[in-house]
Amino acid sequence: MNPVSFASESDTREQHGRLVELGNDVFGFMSDSDPNCGFIVGDDAVLLVDTRATPALARELRSAVRSVTDKPIRYLFLTHYHAVRVLGAAEFGEATIISSAQTRQWILERGQADFDSELGRFPRLFANVEEVPGLTMPHLTFDGGMSLWFGQREIQLMRFGAGHSYGDSVCWLPGDKILFTGDLVENRCGVYAGDGYLQAWSGTLQQLRNLDAEVAVPGRGAALIGAAQVRDAIDGTRGFLDTILAHARSSLDNGESLRTCYEKTLAAMKPSYGDWPVFQHVLPFDVARAMEELSGGEHPTVWTAERDRELWDLLHG
Repeated sequence: MNPVSFASESDTREQHGRLVELGNDVFGFMSDSDPNCGFIVGDDAVLLVDTRATPALARELRSAVRSVTDKPIRYLFLTHYHAVRVLGAAEFGEATIISSAQTRQWILERGQADFDSELGRFPRLFANVEEVPGLTMPHLTFDGGMSLWFGQREIQLMRFGAGHSYGDSVCWLPGDKILFTGDLVENRCGVYAGDGYLQAWSGTLQQLRNLDAEVAVPGRGAALIGAAQVRDAIDGTRGFLDTILAHARSSLDNGESLRTCYEKTLAAMKPSYGDWPVFQHVLPFDVARAMEELSGGEHPTVWTAERDRELWDLLHG
């Protein structure tokens, strides 16, 4: 891929989800480096964790569910709101959609801008986008956390704090020690922080680490099997973010421009992270957000399709 091509515009390699059994009636629907999702089968219903970007792609997830159970899909949990993860929810009109209250607010403030932006950044992930009827809105929200009970199995939906977005939350099965992290944790894939809270994210990751999960579905990358793999992915995500923050602080202290900061960060990170999928895509947005946050920008400026292109031209033109 040409490293200067816009975001992931030139990424045309098709990836297909694979069903991975994580535990008793717990499954991941995993891709090489596209967004992951999954589901949990209960005594009389199914809970989905995230979907995909369009109803057409979500039908592949439905087929995966139907390959193991004919129980109704009654619940759909959104770990956070980015179009590539949630607009496929329209395929599951029978499900009650659950998210954190902060995620619902995020949708109201920037949902359409996010849709337009992500469609331009990664068109391959939006197959048959004309089927999307509109933004995905939750039916049920929580502040802090809530539990679903599938028979004797407790499923905890919890928000530990800001990170990849303001509303990030996770799905945790304490009895099984299985965790669905959303994009709070990536497994050797570029970490997108353009809508992030990089300093708070580190603390949120520590709370996830404290769960001592033994199996996890990261936002992108292979399933994490074993406590050591889970810890390594959490630490790898934090290391990626800490490196960006360190370079942004240095550039701000030295009065350097955004482009200079980006070029220095790219040169420093490429040897260690350059082979991670979507690294070239995410880094410009990450550096811009890091400098904004360290300059006092508490909340990320909304990314629009136009703002995306302006940043890319500024850093690569």
